[in-house]
Amino acid sequence: MAEASGAAAHVPEGVSAEGLRTARELAEREEGATNTLRGPLGPAVTVLAVAMALLHLYAAYAVVPAFILRPLHVGFVLALTFVLYPAAMRWRNRMMPWDWLLAAASAAVIGYILWGGDALAERAVFPDPDDLVVSLALILLVLEATRRTSGLIMLSVVLLFLAYALFGAWLPAPWTHRGYEIDRLAGHLVLTLEGIFGPAVDVSSTLIILFTLFGAFLQQSGAGRFFIDFAFAAMGRRQDGAGRTVVLATFLLGAASGSGVANTVTVGSVAYPLLAKAGYTRDAAGGLLAAGGLGALLAPPVLGAAAFLIAEFLKISYLDVMRMAVIPACLYYFALFMMVRFDAKRFPSAAAEGPQDSLLALLRGHGFHFLSLVSIVVFMLLGFSPILAVFWAILVAFAASFMRRDSALTPPRLVAALKAGAIGVLGVAVTCAAAGIIVGVVTLTGLGLKFSGIVVSYAGGSLVLTALYTGLIVWVVGLAVPVTASYIICAVVAAPALVHMGVPEFAAHMFVFYYAVLSEVSPPTALSPFAAAAITGGNPYRTTLQAWKYTVPAFVLPFAFVLEPAGAGLLMQGPVTQILLGTGTAALGVMALAAGFQGWLLREAGAVPRALLVAGGVCLIYPALSADAAGVVLCALGVLAQAAGRRA
Repeated sequence: MAEASGAAAHVPEGVSAEGLRTARELAEREEGATNTLRGPLGPAVTVLAVAMALLHLYAAYAVVPAFILRPLHVGFVLALTFVLYPAAMRWRNRMMPWDWLLAAASAAVIGYILWGGDALAERAVFPDPDDLVVSLALILLVLEATRRTSGLIMLSVVLLFLAYALFGAWLPAPWTHRGYEIDRLAGHLVLTLEGIFGPAVDVSSTLIILFTLFGAFLQQSGAGRFFIDFAFAAMGRRQDGAGRTVVLATFLLGAASGSGVANTVTVGSVAYPLLAKAGYTRDAAGGLLAAGGLGALLAPPVLGAAAFLIAEFLKISYLDVMRMAVIPACLYYFALFMMVRFDAKRFPSAAAEGPQDSLLALLRGHGFHFLSLVSIVVFMLLGFSPILAVFWAILVAFAASFMRRDSALTPPRLVAALKAGAIGVLGVAVTCAAAGIIVGVVTLTGLGLKFSGIVVSYAGGSLVLTALYTGLIVWVVGLAVPVTASYIICAVVAAPALVHMGVPEFAAHMFVFYYAVLSEVSPPTALSPFAAAAITGGNPYRTTLQAWKYTVPAFVLPFAFVLEPAGAGLLMQGPVTQILLGTGTAALGVMALAAGFQGWLLREAGAVPRALLVAGGVCLIYPALSADAAGVVLCALGVLAQAAGRRA
């Protein structure tokens, strides 16, 4: 999913080289710090990565059984991870003996599993001694790969779940369970399709890697640069053009990448000078860049990696997930557009200077890059599966690249795209394998039902409190682990509490997805704001507070999904009238929230008008006619208070 932030190799005026380097290091905290291997190892890694990419492209078109594709995927991922991710930073850019040993062990373990085939599943409850050794070896390999790619916190979370499975009989009620022996646990996690090779790895080996390849093809053909230039040309010649340029650029680039931090760094390294000239402070500019970058995880057609897992958990098509994400994404970016409009009133600014080419000239010369994005949706509407849709979209991107010589995916660029796509999925794929251990423990012990019962009992049967507790749980988990892992953990542990309270399953999972994503702008793991602050030279924590301000509607909107049946209209579920009414009132609510938190409507707003606008915005987003009426009254009072102050 993540694109290399090195797309911004040139350092624009107003952006320090040190700041860009720091931003890329922060991006590496999300995507992992990889080795740069020279000599014969470099081409060898390229061959292995390209082979992995070609295997998955073949599997997208042909039929490869799950018990073959998933182990092959994990085998490639583990081998490349131990080659490319150093055991410690002091050994970076070197292959140490233990790296060779772990890569070879990964190949041997996966070879044993492929050789065993279906017979292994039949011995999952009572594995042979050899089965047990291989199972434990694979679990340890996944744990070490998790440490290298995601750090000690994610590793600790996985170990905590393993300990829960082993020592559940010693825990107090209501957490207690019978406890499982090592052989039973290892067999369940490795020899079945319920653990490491479960739904998360299934999605990683099909949709996620294909969309990662799709993003790499677009990046290598120059689509990323075009999307930024297009945004400059379309928005840059207005008073609020700098802010709108950032919003549109992050949307276009994020729609193809699905990586919040990479999106922030890529756009920020180019757009920050525009924001500075427009009067934005360093912290405000960084907050806007981080908020726009976050939209990469919320905007169709790619969304974040966790969105593909929604389709797997709910057993629906990815097109349905995209459809559910359309209105919330539009409302999110509408809020950002309104906030930058109010920014233009707060900051003394002039029209931003975009590229020299006109919008029409850019479309004539490079507009073909839009074909690839549109083609995914078109193929799905024509009835193609998501896997085939992105497969054919990759071919469309490849063919369209030859419409210009400077964008053509010639053999060197094609190899670079295949390599980048395979390497780009490693961090997410390892997270999916580790999350498979967690899901396996939850299904084996019944922890999901226990946890949902505890949450509901603490909420006293109140849906509002259940939603608040669930959102808080997802948010806290997201502070410690990556977005994908946060969603997987909470989808099997926290979402059942909402479903138990009568919330539709799709709404509960979208609620969990949104709060998992919002951890990207929340300390201590606020990677997007910290990366933006490195580019702008601002204070990381003040930048995070600014990012919170810009993303406030995203924190409020998910409650509309779950608190009222009519809230499903925001996910494009239900009658057309319900969808239109819910979207219209939510848009007004988002506008009121933007005005309230920016402190500007007709003019600079005082405390009373701001409080009225914020309260009215929350009421308008809440999907009930009584709340809408209250929201209209409160917003009207806020406008009247401003108008009265203006006359005075």
